[in-house]
This record gives sequence, C-alpha cells and structure tokens, in this order.
Amino acid sequence: MADLTINKVETRILDVPLFRPHGFATTTATAQPILLVTVTLENGVVGFGEGVVPGGPWWGGESVETMQAIIERYLAPVMVGRPVNELSGILVDFEKVVANDRFAKAAVDIAMHDAWARALDIPLADLLGGAFRKELDVTWALGVLPLDEAVGEVEEKIAETGHKSFKLKMGSGDPATDTQRISELVEKLGDRVSFRIDVNARWDRLTALRFLPKLAEAGVELFEQPTPAHDLDTLREITTRIGVPVMADESVCSPADALEVVKRQAADVIALKTTKLGGLKESAKVAAIAETAGLACHGATSLEGPFGTAASLHFAAATPAISYGTELFGPMLLKESYTTEDLVYENGVVKLPEGPGSGLEPDWDKIESFTRK
Repeated sequence: MADLTINKVETRILDVPLFRPHGFATTTATAQPILLVTVTLENGVVGFGEGVVPGGPWWGGESVETMQAIIERYLAPVMVGRPVNELSGILVDFEKVVANDRFAKAAVDIAMHDAWARALDIPLADLLGGAFRKELDVTWALGVLPLDEAVGEVEEKIAETGHKSFKLKMGSGDPATDTQRISELVEKLGDRVSFRIDVNARWDRLTALRFLPKLAEAGVELFEQPTPAHDLDTLREITTRIGVPVMADESVCSPADALEVVKRQAADVIALKTTKLGGLKESAKVAAIAETAGLACHGATSLEGPFGTAASLHFAAATPAISYGTELFGPMLLKESYTTEDLVYENGVVKLPEGPGSGLEPDWDKIESFTRK
C-alpha cells in the first residue's frame, strides 16, 4: 500500500499564550510551548501530533526543544519510507535507537495514528476499537491561586461551562497555608461541586501524613500524587490509611510502572496521560493492566493543545478502563486556538469531535503566528 508510505516528518515549536498564568508545584506558565508534529503520507494525507510537557522539563526531564531534536535526528529516519499501517513495528524499532523520551515518542505515535485514520477516512477512535461514548466528564484544574481568585474562577467555570469537578494545585508553598487555603475553598463551594488536590509529588511522608487527613476532613475527594514518584511504600500507606482515594501520576510513566503500583497496592486510580506514556499503544497497555486489577483510570492531561487533546479524547472514548472521568481541558487554557473549529465544552463535559482522524483541521495562519522564529 504505497499510498500509506510515510513521506516526511516535520516539526515546529509553537508558543501559545495562556488566558491566565497557570501555577504548578515548582513553576508558573504564562504560555504553553507545544511541539507540533506533522506526518505526511505519499498520498498527501497529513496527520498531526503534539509534543507537550506540563509547564516545562521540571516534570519529566523533556522539553519541546529536546523532543524536536530527538524526533528530527533519531525517530523520523525510522519512520520515513515505511507504511504508516506498520505502526507497531515502527514503535518497536524506536526502542532500538532511543531509550525513554516518551513525550517525544507520543508526539509521533499520535501523528501516525492520525494520518492512518485520515487516510482510511475514519475517526481515530475507530483504530482503537471504536468509540462507545461521545462525551466525557472534564475536571477543571486551577493553578496555585489566592483564595478569592480561586473562588472567582470556580464560579466562572460553573456558570460558563457547567464544570462539576475541580482540581487544586498544591506543593509550591507552605503546606499549612496551602491546606488552610484549600479547606476554606472547599467549605465555601464544596456543597455545589467536588474538589481534588494535586501535590505533584512534592510532599515527604511526614508532611503528607500531617496534612492529608485535614484535607480529607475538609471534604477533598481525591489525592493526586502527594509524595515522590519512587516512594510507593508511602503512597500505599496513604491509600490504605486515610480513607480518600489516591491517584498515581508521576509514579506511572510506563506499563511496568503501572504493574508495580498494582502489585504494591499503592493507588486506587491511575492518571493516564497519553503523553507521558509514549503514545496510544503504550497507554492501551496501562489501561489493560489497571482494568484487570480493578483500578480506575483517569484521562489526564499534560496541557496539550487541540490536536493532542483530541487524540486523548478519542482514546478515552474508546477505552472503558477510563472510568474516573478526564481533565482534558488543555485547549480551554489557551488564549487562542490554531484549529479551524474548537473542541466543544459544555455542561461539564467535552464532546468527541466528528470526522476523520482527530476530527480537527489546522488553521495555518494561526500556526504560523505562534511558530517560534
């Protein structure tokens, strides 16, 4: 099938402004760097993927700059000249030339899936077993904000898009002050919506055991990765001791990690990011491990743009293991999009886009304006 042969792989770095600064445990982002990857087939079909990390290399060691170098110098030569429907073999061969670098691999994995689906004129979800749902719940994540600003943003999202679940970032400030801030926010609004926290693996054992019970008492419904990724013993202790579900994020960057979390009984939920896991194929392995063990999966985000978010949405729509909702809200943080149509967010859900591939088409004028010169 020569028309499915990969003709070229191209990358460009976009710097897309956010509508407001977004605070993580160790950094604050005012714009989102996105590596836009295009895979062009011999028949002229183009697929799109995105290399995105949440706020920069502090999270997993990769950045848009390192991803661009890895893809152009090492991964693209493995791809060019091979049919895109040999995707599994291409991914196997990636491992012979590049260890780890899962965010970079995810970008080209998704671009190849997108190109293949567009060439077949089918939705991306059809390559993954078919969508059994057309919309998914979306949790809105707040950055590290003062109490009054957080209350205002929650009220705004309830009114504008009907969000019912909110994630609160912690870990950058004094734990006692942070805990008081979150507790007051939950007290003000917890009878209308649900709240969860994400510490981004920044608390040690004693800090977690001191403050998480207070957050549980305040009504927080989920603890996301309160302690370091490697410390599964403490994560298990929190999971079994405090009585609030625990979600592993930084602790699960591969199927082997997921299996270890299952064996150690270290979490109740796995944050499944197609980016950190290396793409859709590896994400399917993690989903299968979690589902078999009775753990829930959450469709998590690295704050991808529209193409990356749409790919994760197609994956979630076709994967029953993702049973704990999603936070696929990345495009909502962008001041402007770079697709001709936006993903639809309303009533606390995001709709699965229709059409071949991801269902989205590029706005090349906007892409050019965001391209780093």
